Amino acid sequence: MSARKTALITGAGRNIGRAVALHLARDGLNVVINGATDRAAAESVAAEARALGAEALVVMGDVGSRAECARIAQEAIAAFGAVQVLVNNAALRPAKPFLETTEEDWRRIMAVDVEAAIWLSQACLPGMVAAGFGRIVNFTGMNAIHGYSGRAPVSVAKHGLWGLTKSLAKEFAKQGVTVNAISPGPIAADDDVPGVTNSRSGYVAKVPMGRMGTPAEIATVVGMLVSEGGAYVTGQMIQVNGGAET
Repeated sequence: MSARKTALITGAGRNIGRAVALHLARDGLNVVINGATDRAAAESVAAEARALGAEALVVMGDVGSRAECARIAQEAIAAFGAVQVLVNNAALRPAKPFLETTEEDWRRIMAVDVEAAIWLSQACLPGMVAAGFGRIVNFTGMNAIHGYSGRAPVSVAKHGLWGLTKSLAKEFAKQGVTVNAISPGPIAADDDVPGVTNSRSGYVAKVPMGRMGTPAEIATVVGMLVSEGGAYVTGQMIQVNGGAET
């Protein structure tokens, strides 16, 4: 069992999740890397974290399953004694016309985008409360602020995640646990090619800074929120979007 605090990051094999895991490893936390299918990517992040001096554990699993959420948390707690920092990053954001959206589509998006945060928080909060210290960071995004055509289930789920954030922040504030949300603007992906347009490029015109953000810029905000210095910030949605209108 390590004396260092431990962070569990879902969807940590690439992009924002990867950047968060490495930032927290650099800040002195051990990290539990969760991914759904790409074990090689998760193991690569874990190796990078170890090179930064952290202990790192890969726990693959589908957070869209309540049973898998319980198993993922249990493996993390068994390895490190507790999870003091939970970053609910994994999400689905498919586009589909509302009238073509099936019950299966709705249930799957709700399971991954909001219910996973519920079950993982239930699994990790007892240890946080016992220690008098805990940090939960959820990712909402512009879908929790604007309703987007073709993404009704995602917007509904992200609004729900914002509600969960505010409720847990109030319920666990006196136990030393903070719960916050980050709303990223358009963020460059690890495999983006400079100068080549992609599905996020159209949003850049609405960003006063005139560019996409980077995963590292999101990770820096996560690092602040989960630090000792973030103890008085809770129940907030912090927008990291280059000044885009909200």
